[in-house]
Amino acid sequence: MNHNPSSGSHARHWTRWAPPAAAAGAGGATLLIWFEEVVTLVTEFIGVLFLPVLASIIYFFNVFVFKSAAPKADDLKK
Repeated sequence: MNHNPSSGSHARHWTRWAPPAAAAGAGGATLLIWFEEVVTLVTEFIGVLFLPVLASIIYFFNVFVFKSAAPKADDLKK
């Protein structure tokens, strides 16, 4: 019976490259998840930084718009 050398080499080839491929895939997935967490942290931090900026814009809008509508001392004397 003739032995087919390609069948045995195929199994050895798979066992030789399977662990590095699995490690590279797991490492890539780990880096992707880590990058996603960093991006989420940065977006939340940017939101916290913009909160005082937006609050100050609303405050100055309130001061400039409604200060003109406030009663003045002359209006109270009449």
